[in-house]
Amino acid sequence: MISLITQEAFGFGLPMAVIAAIMFIFVFFIVLIRRYKRCPSDRILVVYGKVAGGQSAKCIHGGAAFIFPVIQDYEFLDLTPISIEVNLVNALSKQNIRVNVPSRFTIGVSTEPGIMQNAAERLLGLSMNDVQELAKEIIFGQLRLVVASMDIEEINSDRDKFLTNISQSVESELKKVGLKLINVNITDIVDESGYIEALGKEAAAHAINAARKSVAEKNRDGSIGEANAVQDQRTQVAAANAQAVEGENTAKIAVANSDSLRRQREAEAERVAIASEKVQSAKALEEAYAAEKEAETARAERERSSQMADVIVPAEIDKKKVEIDAEAEAERIRRRAKGEADAILFKAQAEAQGIYEVLTKQAAGLDEIVKAAGNNSRDAVLLLVADKLPELVKLQSEAIKNIKIDKVTVWDNGNDKDGKSSTANFLSGMYKSVPPLQEMFNMAGMQLPEYLKGKDVENEIGSDLKDTPNDKV
Repeated sequence: MISLITQEAFGFGLPMAVIAAIMFIFVFFIVLIRRYKRCPSDRILVVYGKVAGGQSAKCIHGGAAFIFPVIQDYEFLDLTPISIEVNLVNALSKQNIRVNVPSRFTIGVSTEPGIMQNAAERLLGLSMNDVQELAKEIIFGQLRLVVASMDIEEINSDRDKFLTNISQSVESELKKVGLKLINVNITDIVDESGYIEALGKEAAAHAINAARKSVAEKNRDGSIGEANAVQDQRTQVAAANAQAVEGENTAKIAVANSDSLRRQREAEAERVAIASEKVQSAKALEEAYAAEKEAETARAERERSSQMADVIVPAEIDKKKVEIDAEAEAERIRRRAKGEADAILFKAQAEAQGIYEVLTKQAAGLDEIVKAAGNNSRDAVLLLVADKLPELVKLQSEAIKNIKIDKVTVWDNGNDKDGKSSTANFLSGMYKSVPPLQEMFNMAGMQLPEYLKGKDVENEIGSDLKDTPNDKV
């Protein structure tokens, strides 16, 4: 269509600005048409967003409305009736007798202005099943309340009153969520104890007995009819007077009974109303207490979170800090120990290297000595001993050098042996206490040369000391 308009406009030679304006107006008109919504008769049009009057939504039934773009939107509420089966089981009656009340309720969204606003606020967006479950919960509660306010005799015999009470109680609660009660159908009411069945049997027995009594009375009247016919003439006037008095008394009794019954009904209605008010008040208190409990629970949770943030979080930070410090200290100790171990290892390696060098040099020197001795190990040892001979002689002489002897007395009994006196034997034993070179060489597996054994020296010392047996040193 836009292309046709454009072709026609170009055919007339219109400017581009005029063509653009025409197209804009056409598109705007199409948008207006699309945003104008009509409400079917079986639905409620709910316009929400920016609506007039400061309301949360505007409800329209059987009309139409323009939906402004961006600032408004719309949805429909279905008015299709909903049938709900409510099988109330073990409901406690006024006489504390539990009864079962099978019933079926038909409900729907209300089209009354105020109630329709409630439906827009509480039911918009819910599916049919959600609305059905919500209504079912409300009906269950109110049906139990109505059963608790009536006797079983009233529920069983006066069905109109029972249905009226149910309709009034349930419909008042359904209006709060935007629903209305269309129909209530109560089927047979039974109780666990068989009280209703007993009432039926009692009524049937009473009717049978009344019928039997009526038949007996008719037979009796037929038998005594003839006898009474004679007396009837004489007693008719008195009987009429008596009946008149009795009629007056019966009328008075009926009036008194009617007044008593009226007062009983008024008292009963007052009691039911007070009980209903108390139940509603108790329910309101229960909801208030539940809300307060949730608020206290939330406050306690907030306090607990605050305490955790004030106590546990700093403790966790301190714990992490201590762990980090401990890890740092452990790392420092490990590094120090590793450094000390590396130093000890390096020192041991240096000492081993030094010892190795010394032993290597000694081995090289010994190898040279052996070569100098013509590769004869014994001559090489003799060379080493000859090299160390001054030190060995020095050690022998120093063995008794520092012995301090102030006075030595030697008693000679004249029994010389081998030409030696006691004094000579003493000095010879002292000199022999010095480790001789011969024994040192024997332990080494070698022989000391004859010129180093010192036998002539020992004999000369013994002969010199032989002539002085009683000398004192």
